[in-house]
Amino acid sequence: MATRNSVSANPKPCEHLADYKLRHGLGGYKSIQKWLKASPYGKTSIKMCETKMPTCRFCSGFHQGRLFLCLICSSMSCSDHTLLHTQSENGHDIAVDIERSELYCCLCSDQVYDPDFDKVVVSKNIMDMPSKTHDSVVDDLMRRSSKRRRLNPVVDLDLKRSKLLVSMMDRRAKSCYPLGLRGLNNLGSTCFMNSVLQALLHAPPFRNYFLSERHDPETCKKRSSDQLCLACDFGVIFSAVYSGDRTPYSPAQFLYSWWQHSANLASYEQQDAHEFFISVLDGIHEREGKERNSNKDNGGCQCIAHRVFSGMLRSDVTCTTCGFTSTTYDPCVDISLNMDTTNFSSVNVANKSVREDTGRSTLLACLDLFTRPERLGSDQKLYCQNCQEKRDSLKQMSIKRLPLVLSLHIKRFEHSSLRRSSRKIDWYLQFPFSLDMTPYLSPSIVRNRFGNRVFGFESDKPDISSEFEIFAVVTHSGMLDSGHYVTYLRLQNQWYKCDDAWITEVDERIVRAAQCYMIFYVQKMLYCKANEDWSCMPISTRRDPFVPIAGCC
Repeated sequence: MATRNSVSANPKPCEHLADYKLRHGLGGYKSIQKWLKASPYGKTSIKMCETKMPTCRFCSGFHQGRLFLCLICSSMSCSDHTLLHTQSENGHDIAVDIERSELYCCLCSDQVYDPDFDKVVVSKNIMDMPSKTHDSVVDDLMRRSSKRRRLNPVVDLDLKRSKLLVSMMDRRAKSCYPLGLRGLNNLGSTCFMNSVLQALLHAPPFRNYFLSERHDPETCKKRSSDQLCLACDFGVIFSAVYSGDRTPYSPAQFLYSWWQHSANLASYEQQDAHEFFISVLDGIHEREGKERNSNKDNGGCQCIAHRVFSGMLRSDVTCTTCGFTSTTYDPCVDISLNMDTTNFSSVNVANKSVREDTGRSTLLACLDLFTRPERLGSDQKLYCQNCQEKRDSLKQMSIKRLPLVLSLHIKRFEHSSLRRSSRKIDWYLQFPFSLDMTPYLSPSIVRNRFGNRVFGFESDKPDISSEFEIFAVVTHSGMLDSGHYVTYLRLQNQWYKCDDAWITEVDERIVRAAQCYMIFYVQKMLYCKANEDWSCMPISTRRDPFVPIAGCC
């Protein structure tokens, strides 16, 4: 495992990339800049010719896999022949994936990251921004200024001038955007990571924990053994994002550390945002949990991941023959909700039955479905302790304990082993900005099941507040295998769109119309009405970051 000398150091580039830059500088990067094209979803690819299909020079035909463009001779090779190309052409080691616009080392047979190449891609995106979109973004950032200047999007901006453009826009935005709003550069199909990081960076208790330096890298036990620590890397990101600098930040070191924790996901391929969220919290728990729980006797994990996001689910399985109920409790850091797909309409396309996503649902309906009694099938009969044999049964879920930050995952990706197919559910989901979880708590569910009778074993009063306010929404647009993640943040009663490196103000109607994939709520008792934010939460090391300041509204 690689080690690092600095907490903010980027992953060390491969020796072949370093040798290429030493011999050729940035000339190859700039030479392909004119061929970079950005899609409406922000994905950048290389389009050398609009009419000619790209082909591999060795296969002499269109290759079903990925194609790579050599930065030195501009020849095209498929994934099966990149090594052959660099063996036949000495020094032709670095290429670009034309579909993803990512650097690729032919000798290492893997993607490599270079911040200089990332700047070239971002610069090209600025130049190619449609005039209407470009003007709306610029006007949004400049409207508060008394001096307005019209920026021409067709001007040929080189790297230095595009950097000045971003700097000018950031300076104008600095006085009006809340502290902590900073774009995150896409490091190669990493919008899934950026979207979740934006939500975590603005989760109030999670944010205040790191800003109050509760996790000290200097004393971190994992540092002393030269092991990577996700919590330490989170501290680096928090320091960078809340430093006041508005230029987009590249979380390359964090990506590298996450790869070490989740080796099976270590690639520049697009990943699932929800899977990344679970993996990150698991990584923080793995590195913080043992240290913080060593002196705890209550059995509850005291790591920051579980203190903020962990709740408890209750599962009641009732025998339909004798009525005996078996109850189990399971911790959770989020709740995955199904959408009711029974109303899908079918259309006939080329003699094949295809279901068309034309419906809509609500978040409350999803929660009702989650807590609705479910009859287990004949192949799922469970052993009844009272009947002493397997019986048909009913299963009902409820929420025993709510977390400080409630994360709701909407299951938009459906996989069928019977049909051997996968698809995305493009239904519109209506969700409230204020959410009362009382109807879905165990006391409410149990009372409703037994006719509102009062049971002494079940407390009616929840341990913490059941009222929540929304602060982040992670959305997914596009198809199942080629989509894009974007996060909307609610700060000071204003919504902001975080699309990788770009931060813009948006109206709440845009948020409501988006295809939400993950929704984040924070307990309402932590919300300061006076500041229209959670800024009343303390960040001083003298205070507990999980308790509101006394006397705050």
